[in-house]
Amino acid sequence: MDVEPKTRIPSVMADPREQSVAKIYAVAYLDAAGGDGAGSAVEELDSFVDDVLGAQAEFDSLLRGTSLGRDDKLRLIDRIVAGRATPLFANLLRVLARHDRLDLLPAIRHVADLEVERRTGRRRVRVTSAAELTAASTEAIRASLRQALQCEPILETVVDSKLVGGLVIRVGDTVYDGSVKTQVKQLRAQLRERCLNEIQRGRDRFSHPEGN
Repeated sequence: MDVEPKTRIPSVMADPREQSVAKIYAVAYLDAAGGDGAGSAVEELDSFVDDVLGAQAEFDSLLRGTSLGRDDKLRLIDRIVAGRATPLFANLLRVLARHDRLDLLPAIRHVADLEVERRTGRRRVRVTSAAELTAASTEAIRASLRQALQCEPILETVVDSKLVGGLVIRVGDTVYDGSVKTQVKQLRAQLRERCLNEIQRGRDRFSHPEGN
């Protein structure tokens, strides 16, 4: 698979400072869970963000919004969440509440997901193609990425009909663009540069008639 890095794109986090803070909490949470418990810990975090906050807008607003003060949020956590959650997760929520950081829960969840994948030798990769990939093509791409990245890739396949052909692969915040459209653009740039070099050499010959 012959693709060149295209560019680095902005992180999913709008504010790099928030991402840094989210990482501190996510790593501390996973470390407290221990190696064997990290997977279950992140599953509980995922479920809370998706199934509780995502499904209960009013509760989400109370917990992560500004209408309630710190003490009220702590009481809300103890009354509604603590009895249904593991002590570790309930403690995470309490710590976030005490530091007015409950608004960072989705960011902490995102970082924790990536951290668990990293710790278990996996890496999330988004593969965008012009048409839906066959099972054989998907496995071939997976094998190539496994060799190139030296880890187990978690493929997320996306179809974009705007692509002429080829693949666009995103690993983290780096994009490798092997689409035909990009290759044509690169070829045009190379030809333009070659023409400019030829013109310059011609000018140099006229400027130095005795030269080679």
